[in-house]
Amino acid sequence: MFEGLFQPMHLLVIFLIALLVFGPKRLGDIGKGLGEGIRSFKSGFSDDKPETKPTALEAKPPVQETKPPAQETKPPSPEAH
Repeated sequence: MFEGLFQPMHLLVIFLIALLVFGPKRLGDIGKGLGEGIRSFKSGFSDDKPETKPTALEAKPPVQETKPPAQETKPPSPEAH
C-alpha cells in the first residue's frame, strides 16, 4: 500500500508544495521547531535513568576550612592614660 509513497521525487514535490504554501521563512521556523521538539523528546528519555550514588572514586571528601587562631585582645588598662 505504501511501497512507492516515499520515493525521492515524491518527497521533493511535497517539499516544493510546502515551500509554496508556507514560504521560506516560515518553513525554516517550522523545521527548527520540529528539530527542537525531537531533541527534547530524546533528552526526556535519556533523563529517565535511575539516579545512582557516586562510587568511592567519584566521591570527594568535604573540604574543611581552616581559620587562623583568633588573637586575644586585651582591654586597655586604665593606667595607660
